[in-house]
Amino acid sequence: MTTQSISFYERVEHALKDGMLKTALERATTRFISNRTLALAALSEEAVLRNQARALRAHALAHLDTLLERLAVQVEARGGHVCWATDGAAACRYITELARERGVQKVVKSKSMASEEIHLNHALETAGVEVVETDLGEYIIQLAGETPSHIIAPAIHKTREQVGALFEEHLGMAPTTEVPPMIRAARQALRQEFLQADMGISGVNFGVADEGAVVIVENEGNARLTTSVPRIHVAIMGIERICERMDDLGVLLQVLGRSATGQKLSVYTSIINGPARPDEADGPEEFHLVLLDNGRSKMLGGPYAEALMCIRCGACLNACPVYQAIGGHAYGGVYSGPIGAILTPLLQPDLPDVHMLPQASSLCGACQEVCPVRIAIPDLLLRLRADAVRAGKADAVERAAIQSYTTTMKNPTLYRASGRAARIGARFLERQGRIRRLPPPLHLWTRKRDFPALPRQSFTEWWEQRGR
Repeated sequence: MTTQSISFYERVEHALKDGMLKTALERATTRFISNRTLALAALSEEAVLRNQARALRAHALAHLDTLLERLAVQVEARGGHVCWATDGAAACRYITELARERGVQKVVKSKSMASEEIHLNHALETAGVEVVETDLGEYIIQLAGETPSHIIAPAIHKTREQVGALFEEHLGMAPTTEVPPMIRAARQALRQEFLQADMGISGVNFGVADEGAVVIVENEGNARLTTSVPRIHVAIMGIERICERMDDLGVLLQVLGRSATGQKLSVYTSIINGPARPDEADGPEEFHLVLLDNGRSKMLGGPYAEALMCIRCGACLNACPVYQAIGGHAYGGVYSGPIGAILTPLLQPDLPDVHMLPQASSLCGACQEVCPVRIAIPDLLLRLRADAVRAGKADAVERAAIQSYTTTMKNPTLYRASGRAARIGARFLERQGRIRRLPPPLHLWTRKRDFPALPRQSFTEWWEQRGR
């Protein structure tokens, strides 16, 4: 049973009951948040850099058509091939046909959320091509038969104890919970895969229009092997992931590394502009760039265009109290956390319960606070909530509750009377200044938290008494 076949509430309930998930998320997000804070504190002009990064992303989106054309022309001038994929099906078709024409038997992949978005692995495997994920996190979840739970840390939901058991089962590793032996076991298993693969597939962090180059950042080195050892390299790039010049790239890489993992710069930054030249010892014989639209162009110029500024650092996931409690799989789509609650309804609108994702937020603003390009995530979530209501997707109980609230707030007499009734009723539920359980349907709120006791006197009553 896939996560998409289970309702949103069931996925959330399952996640909240998973003690191992809670442990894994707490370990990872705490570390990410701490590292980010320290890395940004070391900058003398953090605000200036973030504002500059936002301006660069806004500029790229405003000139997306010309920048993409420039990128495509430069890629082809350097011997590469460009596929303009209107949707995921077109991208999968191009890559699977390329694999079939070139006699590809095995593909190695570095981490690519765009490939997850279009379900590329399934398409290739259906065509008879073996696919091996080489990013350690992606490799772990491939062995587990799962999907990514985080934008930059796909296996964030796994504890080292779970990973150890997985490697014992699939790799024959000796029992251990120590990380270094696990890494050695994975490296040993993957090394031969690179040498045997006919095609390497990667994502793209940024495309540089003026240079006809794609930029890939990583911390493991597997992306460099994926893009240089096999005879064919296919890079999949969401059309919004572009900048104009190398100078722009310098700014974006600074905020990406610090926001994602707390590094000044990722360990490996690869800039690739086509297949290997005759005088180069390494590199593929063929380079193919797939420019993926898949709903992105529909967002341009609309109320949600700002979400396309996202540079996929994952900072908003780490800071979000909802994500910290339920992890990524509860969201049901490829993208999770606050930014995923925006992108998934827009890019994958046919998923069941997708209109519920914007509700998975406390609107505390932590996501916008940590976003390196200052995307107004809470505002976009509120707009999506309003869209769902206008589309008639709010359930009957919610509509009735909102209507009752509206009527009460418009009538001063009814407002005061309901307040008095609530305070009287709450006295019977109060224990030591807290309400442990509210009556249905409000009991869902107190399943995981207490409710504060109501004051004996309302503000209006206090104000009237004060004025006497």
